[in-house]
Amino acid sequence: MALKKVEKSIMIALLVIGGILMMVPFIWMIGSSFKPENEFTIIPPTIIPNHPTFKNYTDLFVKMDFLVYLKNTLWIVVWSFVGLLLNAIAGYAFAKFEFPGKNKFFLLILATMMIPSQVTMIPTYLIVNKLHLVNTMAGVVLPGLVGAFGIFLFRQFMQTIPTDLIEAIRLDGAGELKIFFILILPIVKPVLAVQGILTFIAAWNSFLWPLIVANDEKLYTLSVGLSLLKGQYSSEFGLQMAGAAFMVVPIIIIFAFFQKHIIEGYTISGMK
Repeated sequence: MALKKVEKSIMIALLVIGGILMMVPFIWMIGSSFKPENEFTIIPPTIIPNHPTFKNYTDLFVKMDFLVYLKNTLWIVVWSFVGLLLNAIAGYAFAKFEFPGKNKFFLLILATMMIPSQVTMIPTYLIVNKLHLVNTMAGVVLPGLVGAFGIFLFRQFMQTIPTDLIEAIRLDGAGELKIFFILILPIVKPVLAVQGILTFIAAWNSFLWPLIVANDEKLYTLSVGLSLLKGQYSSEFGLQMAGAAFMVVPIIIIFAFFQKHIIEGYTISGMK
């Protein structure tokens, strides 16, 4: 028993030390984002700034169009959640409806998961170009609106919902949309939370496709703006740290709020 307590204490100590070591770069980034430029050359270097300032954050919006980049990124996030809802509807259709070619069509969707996105990027660009959507927000948003993984995840989870439960509410006179929003979505809330956080992260960090499709800087996202920041202001380390913190902190906040549902979703998926 004493040996087990010692092993447990050692494991906890190792986890705490590992966690602290992993947090050091993040803490350094946050602290550096509030440093004036002259503090970056101080030896020994400081993690917490001696003279904190918000100038780096204000310069993000003064020297560069970060407000425009933020608006574009939030617009992509909003449409990505619309796509998340479409994924859920498609998953529900594959799980609970019968139609000709259902299984073959689902296998075809799964097959697209085997193809790297870089392979389909050129054909997708040619299609977007044919539709005259290059250098438009629609061209940035539409190709990533739905995804095979989301459809697959919702379909697998929704298959476990008893069909008798759906038939019972259908006999009460509820329409299909009402069944989906009133019954199905609350049941799949754990999976919705997992997909929601993954969707937010993917949309918030969108870089390559907006960079390819958008020729106008007014359509750039935060990730593209951060890349421009590293090129145009490579010597202003405080400005770069502020831009990086501006990108990372919202993701951490979102994860902190939804981690309970995310863990619950993974646990339920494992039990299934």
